[in-house]
Amino acid sequence: MTTPAAPAPRTPAAPVPRAGARQWAALAVLMLPVLMISVDTTVLSFAVPHLSTALAPTGTELLWIVDGYSLAIAGLLVTMGALGDRSGRRRLLVVGAAGFGAVSVLAAFAPSAQALIAARVALGVFGATLMPSTLALLRSTFPDREQRRTAFAVWAGAFAGGAALGPVVGGLLLERFWWGSVFLVNVPVVALVLVLVPLLVRESRSSAPARLDPASAALASAAMAGVVYGVKAFADHGPGAVPLLCTAAGAGLGVLFVRRQVRLAEPLLDVGLFRLPVFRTAVLANLMSICGMTGMLFAVSQYLQLVLGLSPVRAGLMLLPGAVVSVGAGLLAARLARRARLDVLITTGLLLGTAGYAVAATLGPAEPGRVLGSAVQLAVAFVVLSAGAGLAETLTNDAILASAPADRAGAASAISETAYEVGAVLGTTVLGSVLTASYSAGVAVPAGTDPQRAAAATETLGGAVEVAAQLPAAAGEQLLESARAAFAHGLDTTALAGAVLTALAALVVHRQLRPRALAVAERRERERVDA
Repeated sequence: MTTPAAPAPRTPAAPVPRAGARQWAALAVLMLPVLMISVDTTVLSFAVPHLSTALAPTGTELLWIVDGYSLAIAGLLVTMGALGDRSGRRRLLVVGAAGFGAVSVLAAFAPSAQALIAARVALGVFGATLMPSTLALLRSTFPDREQRRTAFAVWAGAFAGGAALGPVVGGLLLERFWWGSVFLVNVPVVALVLVLVPLLVRESRSSAPARLDPASAALASAAMAGVVYGVKAFADHGPGAVPLLCTAAGAGLGVLFVRRQVRLAEPLLDVGLFRLPVFRTAVLANLMSICGMTGMLFAVSQYLQLVLGLSPVRAGLMLLPGAVVSVGAGLLAARLARRARLDVLITTGLLLGTAGYAVAATLGPAEPGRVLGSAVQLAVAFVVLSAGAGLAETLTNDAILASAPADRAGAASAISETAYEVGAVLGTTVLGSVLTASYSAGVAVPAGTDPQRAAAATETLGGAVEVAAQLPAAAGEQLLESARAAFAHGLDTTALAGAVLTALAALVVHRQLRPRALAVAERRERERVDA
């Protein structure tokens, strides 16, 4: 009788290398472009009143000044992630930082609203090279899962904290300098990036990079632009053929983009990843948490300065606690993830956003004796909302990147960042459009005001403040009172819409990420693959 051979001993898996001092120093350096991009996303919100006076933009132009940056980033992130996979993520980071610094100078001295929109779009193009590079470099720098989760927590904290710090930086600069100074703050940060990144960060690229596809990139950008322009046109002019056609065209181009990705052997965007319930739900939560924060900032920055009459510095400092809480929530998320389920934590983050909006929605009209109380109420709302964004952002980024193959880190990080930037665009586009439409419908212009001034007063609150200064005292005071009341009502309406959106997102996340739902989805995916 033959004795069966003993099974071969199992070779132990090679230990995953852990990061040392150089890698943690590289993390600190990679936070510089993250802070720069996130601050630039929100710093302009506090310059809106100054822009309204200096450049006299229309309401639509004002939204494009704020949104053009995030729109360009959102349309190009996937392309730039693939480009970094192919040409080297560190190289793309350095080139993008140099371009970002140069265009920041041009934006600071833009002579018109149209020139500033063009500069903001160019900033978005270079910004799109920075974000997927930083996340992909973090993944290659920290192969150990626990260390990588901590690094992602720092990254998300820097991102959310930078977005919340933008108004503070803007307030400090606008107190002493002109509106263009909010862009020049990027220049010294770019100089540090150009010096320190080549010294401390190792190059990283994919072993099998995706093929660059200009047609897909054009479809993605055009789809975003069509939808955003349609929503803005609806807010500015009401329902009509132009908003409907633009929105429908954008949606149609989006469908064509997805179909093209399915057919391509090497797609620009791996839409197959969205079959994974954790991946697609994390992307949704990522998008909605940032949508809430940026939508709130667009309204709050104007309310604090133009309705309550706070200086830029005081208004920025009212939002400083939100910046601190956002960073703390991001760092806490890495610890909580070891003890609590992902669905519980992400749902909690979105529900905190809902609660923050609910607090803001009860603000009501600004009364002379309640300036401090109204400011504190808004600060509390922003703290609660920022805590939710910091918690959700950290966990969703980790979930998105953990779901993707290592050699597609650039593409996966680009999807994560696309969700962030699409959220930023939707925050100011959808919620900003709700605010603009509500304000325009509520403001009453004194009789006898010439049509050009009347149009400027009904487009933006900043325009109403400028027009009021040109009218006789009684008429100017009447216009200011009406405009401030209309804006306060618009803020309540916008906050209510934000609360509904984040609550619906929390419900979807809870249902999709429950252990039982995940098990069912994974079984169906296995059956689909086997078939």
